[in-house]
Amino acid sequence: MTFEDQIRNKIDNLNKPKGSLGRLEELAQQICLIQQTLEPRLSHPCHLLLGGDHGIEREGVSVSPREVTWQQMLNFTRGGGGVNMFCRQHGFDLSIVDVGVDYDFKREEFRVKSEKFLSVASLGESEQARAATAILDRKIARGTKNFLYEPAMSEAQYEQALSVGAGLVDACHAKGCNIISIGEMGIGNTSPSSIWMHLFCNIPLEECIGAGSGLNNEGIRHKYEVLSRAVANFSLFTLHPSLDEVIRYFGGFEMVAAIGAMLRAAEHRMIVLVDGFIMSACALAATQLRPEAKDCMIFAHCGDESGHKRMLDFMGARPLLNLGLRLGEGTGALCAYPIVDSAVRMINEMNNFQNANITKYF
Repeated sequence: MTFEDQIRNKIDNLNKPKGSLGRLEELAQQICLIQQTLEPRLSHPCHLLLGGDHGIEREGVSVSPREVTWQQMLNFTRGGGGVNMFCRQHGFDLSIVDVGVDYDFKREEFRVKSEKFLSVASLGESEQARAATAILDRKIARGTKNFLYEPAMSEAQYEQALSVGAGLVDACHAKGCNIISIGEMGIGNTSPSSIWMHLFCNIPLEECIGAGSGLNNEGIRHKYEVLSRAVANFSLFTLHPSLDEVIRYFGGFEMVAAIGAMLRAAEHRMIVLVDGFIMSACALAATQLRPEAKDCMIFAHCGDESGHKRMLDFMGARPLLNLGLRLGEGTGALCAYPIVDSAVRMINEMNNFQNANITKYF
């Protein structure tokens, strides 16, 4: 009997009709295979919130201004974001990481920023110091280059971003973590996600572009025109691009770090909870590089962004939730965690027919 047969046998002998717990049974089997045990467990769940800015944002492809990235990063340090709430609810260890935000989070610079929404100029000294230390500094540069005209990052920056993500996962693994989720904060990051989807899935670009953080029809049309020109310029840049060249030409630092994190987590045989459109695009890129990494991925949520379902279908991924979320930050992944927990509890805590003295009727 193969190990997969042993898992199936254990699940089928729990005191329930065969297959009656549906996706929970599938999840339990996947987690057993990831951990190579008939008694899986979830330990020290961690969430990585990666921040980075994008040069393409300068082309007006997002309704949100660039400064929202750093403002929200500071908001996260004060516990005020959606990601904070869900991490508290489900007991996740949250790491807020600056991989490439166009802002200097050093204390002395807080005083020169304008008194806008969430401006830290209004914070007291103790709050400033707490904000400065709460964000992990892994900054590669203050945002990527504008991929309409040139590669978003250099080869060295690309390798550094992958390494940052891998190192963050190593640190989580050292704490005993075996399940990780990843979120992002970066105005404009639906643009590289759409292009990756277009190039990797061979889906027309127009069908890969959505409203992002709230573009109207005219804004979506403008975004399509900008991204179309960028793809055309890329085809002139290299005739036969490698997977790595596609990823680094368009990707954000936070997105490439997420790819590095996913790949390292798979090496550690950790469960990877994949969030919405942007993190699904990172999972797509990661599985293009290493197809076996998908075995460790649980796709948590299908959002409303145009094309997300088609991207998931391309990967053969079935998301657990469809809640209409489009916040990012990894919130969809965090919301799905209790379902994963239920699957693990099912295989470990439910009695079987023999011990319960119930006639097995199939």
